[in-house]
Amino acid sequence: MITDDTLARINEGVQLHHRQGQPQAARVLFAQVWDEIGGEWGDPLHVCVLAHSMADVQDDVQQELVWDQRALAAADLLTDDRVAQAGVPMSVAALYPSLHLNLGECYRRLGDLAQARECLRRAQAGIGALGDDEYGKLIKGGLDRLAQQLTSE
Repeated sequence: MITDDTLARINEGVQLHHRQGQPQAARVLFAQVWDEIGGEWGDPLHVCVLAHSMADVQDDVQQELVWDQRALAAADLLTDDRVAQAGVPMSVAALYPSLHLNLGECYRRLGDLAQARECLRRAQAGIGALGDDEYGKLIKGGLDRLAQQLTSE
């Protein structure tokens, strides 16, 4: 159970986007939280989760890429202890396949297929950290789709 208030607010934005179909409202909430946490200089867990979520509500793939890159950079500063302290039921290693998947998808949409393939390779290398749960299946399915798209391009 997530015990971190900032992560709970980020989750509110995720729900606005995914369940209520309100990406603009989610962007506004995410921007407020981003300012409150101190942007890129905030707690790496908050930066990672918020940037990962903010990328999903961008209309422009270049902006999406910037947010995904921020999320990856913040993940590199995370520890399993910090993640557990916030009540997040996964390891830092389990974040990387999703982060690399999103980056790979951005690069694919931008036409940088070599970079997209490298992100896919990195995501697949970390797939063992994923559980056999809904999240793990979602990410594995996304990796399969990206691999198929890159094969046909």
